[in-house]
Amino acid sequence: MPNEHARLTALLDVLSTLGTEASTTQRGDLDLLETAELVRRMNAEDHRVPTAVGERSTEIAAAVDGITERFRAGGRLIYLGAGTAGRVGVLDASECPPTFGTDPSMVVGLIAGGETAIRAAVENAEDDDRAAAMSLQELGLTERDTVVGISASGRTPYVVGGLEFARGVGALTVAIASNPASEIGAVAEIAIEVVTGPEFISGSTRLKSGTAQKLVVNMLTTLSMIKLGKTHHGVMVDLLATNEKLHARSIRTVTELTGSGVDEASTTLDEAGGSVKLAILMISTGASADAAARALDGADGILRVAIARLS
Repeated sequence: MPNEHARLTALLDVLSTLGTEASTTQRGDLDLLETAELVRRMNAEDHRVPTAVGERSTEIAAAVDGITERFRAGGRLIYLGAGTAGRVGVLDASECPPTFGTDPSMVVGLIAGGETAIRAAVENAEDDDRAAAMSLQELGLTERDTVVGISASGRTPYVVGGLEFARGVGALTVAIASNPASEIGAVAEIAIEVVTGPEFISGSTRLKSGTAQKLVVNMLTTLSMIKLGKTHHGVMVDLLATNEKLHARSIRTVTELTGSGVDEASTTLDEAGGSVKLAILMISTGASADAAARALDGADGILRVAIARLS
C-alpha cells in the first residue's frame, strides 16, 4: 500500500503546518484544573475570535456587497462545508426564511454527506472532491449565484471541488477559513481567512473556528438582508409569523414603529395578509393594502423609500 502511505504522509505534513491543528504546552494541565479555572481559560480563548473576525472586515464587506448584488439579480447564496463547517452553513440558511421572510431557495446550505451529516458523522464524505460540484449542478448553479465554501483547515476536498466548479460557472466564490494562505482561499475570489490559532482542545475546530464561522455567516446574510430592505430602523420587518411568539412579535413591531395601538396593529396586519412591512406602510401613510403593496414593489421592497413616496 505504498500510495496510501504516501498520501497519509503528505496529509500529516500539511496538518503539521496548520495553526488550527497545533498544540501548546500551556494546555497540558487542563484535566488537573478546577472547573472555574477551565471556564476562565476557555473564555479567554473565545475572546480572541471577534478580534480575528474584525481583522477581515474588508473581505467580509466585499463579500456582502457581492452577495447583495447577486440577490438583486435573482441569484442565491449557497454554503458548502463538511462537519461543523457544513452545519454552520445549514443553520444560517435555515434561519433566513423565518427571520427575513425569504424563500427557502434563496439561501441554501450543502453539507458533505447530505442530510444525514447534519446530525451524525458520515465517514469520508469530506474527502469526495466531486460531490459538491454534483450538488451545485443539480441546483442549476449560474453566474448570478454566490457560493461560500467553509473549512477551518482551508483544505477540505469537498469544499475545494465545489468552489472550483462554481468558479468555472462564473458564480461569485467566497472562502471562509481559519488558516492563512488556505487552499480554498486561493480558489475563491474573496478569501475570508480568520486566523483563530490553536483550539482550546487541539484540533477541535468546532470551537474557535466554528465560532468564527458563525460570526462571519451571520454578517453575510444579516448585512445583505439589511441592504435589501429586510429591516427598518434596525428591526426585522420581513419576518414570517410561523408561531404564536412570532405573531406577537409582529404586532409589537408594528406598534413600535408606527405608534399605533395593539388593536389597530392586529387589524392592519390581517388586512396586510400578515406582512409586517405592508402593515407599517399602511398605518404610516394611510394607504390601502393594494396601494401600499404597489408602492413597496416600486421601491424594491425598501420600506423607507416607499414611505417617502406615499407621504
